[in-house]
Amino acid sequence: MNSEISPVSPESEDVPNASPPPVNLGPLDRKIVDAFPGLVVRKDITKGLKQNALVPTYVLEYLLGQHCATDDEGTIRTGLEAVKRILAKHYVHRNEAELIKSIIKERGRHKIIDKVTVELNDKGGFYEAEFTSLGLRKVPTPDDFVRRHPKLLVGGIWCITEITYEVSEDGKASPWHIDSLKPIQVSKVDYDEYLKARAKFTTEEWIDTLVQSLGFKPEMLTRRAKLLQLLRFVPFCERNYNLLELGPKGTGKSHVYAEFSPHGTMISGAEVTAPKLFVNNASGKIGLLGFWDCVCFDEFAGKDKKVDKVLVDTMKNYMANRVFSRGMEPLTAEASMVFMGNTKKSVAYMLKHSHFYEQLPDKYIDSAFLDRLHAFSPGWEVAPIRNDLYTSGYGFIVDYYAEILKHQRSEDFTSGYKMAFEIASEITTRDQIGLEKTFSGMMKLLHPHGGATVDEIEELLAFAMECRRRVREHILRIDDTFQPHDFKYRRKSDGVVRTALTPEEIQYPEFAGAHRPQAEGAADIKAGETVTGSASGDLSAAVDGGLGAVPKVTAVSEAKQGHLVIPENSKGWGYRRIFASHLRGARKITVRDPYVRAFFQIRNFMEFLQVVHELVPEGDEVEVQLITQSDMDSCVKQDESLNQLVQSFTGSRVAFSWEFDHSPNFHARSITTDHGWKITIDRGLDVFQRFETGPFSLEQAMQEARLTRGAEVTYVKV
Repeated sequence: MNSEISPVSPESEDVPNASPPPVNLGPLDRKIVDAFPGLVVRKDITKGLKQNALVPTYVLEYLLGQHCATDDEGTIRTGLEAVKRILAKHYVHRNEAELIKSIIKERGRHKIIDKVTVELNDKGGFYEAEFTSLGLRKVPTPDDFVRRHPKLLVGGIWCITEITYEVSEDGKASPWHIDSLKPIQVSKVDYDEYLKARAKFTTEEWIDTLVQSLGFKPEMLTRRAKLLQLLRFVPFCERNYNLLELGPKGTGKSHVYAEFSPHGTMISGAEVTAPKLFVNNASGKIGLLGFWDCVCFDEFAGKDKKVDKVLVDTMKNYMANRVFSRGMEPLTAEASMVFMGNTKKSVAYMLKHSHFYEQLPDKYIDSAFLDRLHAFSPGWEVAPIRNDLYTSGYGFIVDYYAEILKHQRSEDFTSGYKMAFEIASEITTRDQIGLEKTFSGMMKLLHPHGGATVDEIEELLAFAMECRRRVREHILRIDDTFQPHDFKYRRKSDGVVRTALTPEEIQYPEFAGAHRPQAEGAADIKAGETVTGSASGDLSAAVDGGLGAVPKVTAVSEAKQGHLVIPENSKGWGYRRIFASHLRGARKITVRDPYVRAFFQIRNFMEFLQVVHELVPEGDEVEVQLITQSDMDSCVKQDESLNQLVQSFTGSRVAFSWEFDHSPNFHARSITTDHGWKITIDRGLDVFQRFETGPFSLEQAMQEARLTRGAEVTYVKV
């Protein structure tokens, strides 16, 4: 790739000399660099530049791709300095606009990086450009530029533009002229080479590659959390895909749509109008949907927002048929629509008292509109963005991957499951279209080359069904004319019928059927069927064979034998809920876990001791013994921390002691009691994802506010 802006000498600009620290490439990073030479970049470099440049990520990585798409540290340092110089010299900061204008005037011409928007001067019959940061308006624009780049007319695009200054004898004519204009985006990709490179990766490696391309550490996210992040890519690779995501603030809902692709645009939900979105009847100007692959409506939620009913009706027709008409001839478009908003209530509260759509403006709480959504992504399952989530590994130059996604819009994977699975006939046409579009999009992302196993296909099918089920389940709460039905599929190889449930239905079975004409879900599963969630396999929570029989958080239920599956990315789980009923009444508890070593693991164990302490009646005492293994790298700190626990609980209702087991075969984790219970748990006490700590962190104060990693627990009477 050749730079569109000639490098300038180091002496010409005052540029900081800070360079990114060297990174030792791990196996995945080495594989990424080798498979996609020149098409990947270290994501910590992007993050470092982003702090000082108010441009979209794809603009930065377009430049980094020209200078830093390598793993050679020397080349990276040199290239980074070149990018910094280019930005310092050519990127227009608003507060330096007059200085840049002066430079153009004195030199006669100058290249700048800015967002350019073009409008037609209908009286003069010519086009005029506006530069967002430079502040220039009504700059004459050659017709050829507009014909080649029509997105200039709708929302504007970031460009590298050479501007000239020449005063005309005509005092009314603009002295500013556009000499050249180049959108900042990769012009061409080799999709066949992309597919060949993809085939070199396992599914796990490929998912982690895409997660790193987003800028996150894969090891910090669960499998389900990764899929929820990647779901945000589907509107870019699937035509006419309608996605709703609601969740708390700070989870990065809008990052992908605002900065990841030059083929998407984001507007505030309050700024949506029919002329802006579809077509302006007065001018005949086509709106956003006619030019962009994806249009995202940010801040879509808000009960106090005023919404035009005509807009909602037009949107309903477009979402269903890809056609819109505002008193003119029908027009078609392929843009996907994404609706992003914040929720204010907890999941349990909405399930118990209302529905998930309650924060939307009233005119959008319309069953006909909502039924046209293909998927509802549970934004409350996505962890808030923290500094320790950002990766220093390699990922795709986002503009390159944006072009891959654009190419994939012409492909169709909707029937990719039919060789191995059959969907229940009771599912409506809209439900099937919705889940198949989600399935198709996820297949394009994860398995574009084919080769997915039956289990991998089932994982994405269950995930897609869950996303559509969430749409339908909450329509049933607002419109009793819709008929309830289950989301079932049959695996052809064994004939087993599985029912896809949402994690919140499994987590809160007592609320799942609330406000419904007919409760269905965990209680409706017939004999011979199984329940599945998504992303992590079977999410059914079962104790003693009874689906949904999960101990309450605030009460200790009767101890029973059985198996409990804790879903990934769910909240409402704590040690009291998991262990209390089986620990109550014990006088000695032995915990065998070889991995109580790191700070967070020892902190988890202290919280376990706190739960035990709460269960012991005043005046009684219980002995708790931990058997673990020493960590050679931090054994001194491990000893100190465990001894501090001993001292901390001295004199309390818990007598804590610990010892090391140096057996090389010590791997299994279990809890046994002196009154006959053995509890095995595959992750030990490490069932929570990392969370934000601090004096005002709810996650630190309360386990039930944390996202889970997912685990399986078995209770056996011995």
